[in-house]
Amino acid sequence: MDYSGPPQGGIRVPGPIAERAGGRPVLPVWVNTSGGVTFRLGDGEGRLFAKWAPAGSGLDLGAEVARLRWAADHTVVPRVVDHGMGGGGGDPADDGDWLITEGLPGDSAVSPRWKEDPKTAVRALGAGLRALHDRLPVEDCPFSWSVERRRAASPELGYLPAAPTVDRLVVCHGDACAPNTLLDENGSWSAHVDMGALGVADRWADLAVGAWSLGINYGPGWDDTYYDAYGIAPDPERIAFYRRLGGVSR
Repeated sequence: MDYSGPPQGGIRVPGPIAERAGGRPVLPVWVNTSGGVTFRLGDGEGRLFAKWAPAGSGLDLGAEVARLRWAADHTVVPRVVDHGMGGGGGDPADDGDWLITEGLPGDSAVSPRWKEDPKTAVRALGAGLRALHDRLPVEDCPFSWSVERRRAASPELGYLPAAPTVDRLVVCHGDACAPNTLLDENGSWSAHVDMGALGVADRWADLAVGAWSLGINYGPGWDDTYYDAYGIAPDPERIAFYRRLGGVSR
């Protein structure tokens, strides 16, 4: 699968997700390139969200559980309700991992409302990322997202040149693309989601990929607005390196 976004066509609800919905209506809301699916369970303030990682997807929901629980002491992220793995009645399609979290107020920065108001959304994204970087304590973070660790995990990254010197070490989100920030009714950032790669790294590892995602979601020309809202000037060398490291184009 090479598509990430709202579902296009029918999505089967895995048995373990249906069981944990507890009678709530189940709606698929997001699919990713690894085959994972996020479902909304129920509506309104009591809604939950369920991530499903089918067997063989390579998604590590256990890693996200640990990161969400750590980050929750410092910023607004989804609260973990349940996590588990296993099969569902002998059907191979029901083999996988699940993560259930509480819903949070706000809408995705790529919801229809905010796609129609990209200036507000982009400024919220930049401000939200800066707040995340300022709130999460580097000295207390047990997780790494360093260049060395990422290269060790993906040998094909060995071709990259040496990393630029570190600008500022922060606890990075790890996937700071536009869909992973929630905005409140007034257009301010309110929370971050999808924290499975959170870890200490140069802030440009987040910034470079976050700005790249703006063109995918809102069209070209928003990078300067994003960097200004974060409070930083563009750094072409670090942007180019961390985009290559992240596997995205310039």
